[in-house]
Amino acid sequence: MKAQKGNKVKVEYTGKFDDGTIFDSSQGREPLAFKVGAKQVIPGFDNVIKGMKLNEKKTIKILADEAYGQPNEELKKEVPRSALPQDQEPKEGMQLLMQTPDGHQIPARIAKVNKDKVILDLNHPLAGKNLTFEIKLVEIKEDDGSDGDEHECCGGHGDECCKEDSEDSECCEEKEACKSEDGKTCEKGDDCCHNHKSK
Repeated sequence: MKAQKGNKVKVEYTGKFDDGTIFDSSQGREPLAFKVGAKQVIPGFDNVIKGMKLNEKKTIKILADEAYGQPNEELKKEVPRSALPQDQEPKEGMQLLMQTPDGHQIPARIAKVNKDKVILDLNHPLAGKNLTFEIKLVEIKEDDGSDGDEHECCGGHGDECCKEDSEDSECCEEKEACKSEDGKTCEKGDDCCHNHKSK
């Protein structure tokens, strides 16, 4: 049996950058579960699953444009330091969660700190990066029309919930960024670099 559009699949994976650094893995967690062709994972990851056989293994390289896209300079915003939480000294590289007027929470990284202002980078943390995945297709199921176990994922991420991780976890923030781009509601602590349930 080969995976095709509409199948529910589970995939074991390890994701690496070009330099070999592992940024995410399903090892020690449940496999990544998603519906093929439903845009629940990044395009490059979704496309390669189509046609794979049960228990087949592959190593794939996904260029940035088929992953999280290229960084957008318009997503860098200057804000007063007074607008940031007062209980922490802002530092470059620090991750924050910002709330939009409609209640959505999106992650932001502090790109630069000045005396009175900071530059926030709202780009996805993996924007501009090529990603390599070692994957194994471990389950293929026909879609039974049930959405009860369906997860919304950005791609190459597994099956846990951010409630089991720290609230400032980089992977949580990275997932929320992707969901916000899709116009879906994310709440702090509700999803992660692993699979997470859509609201």
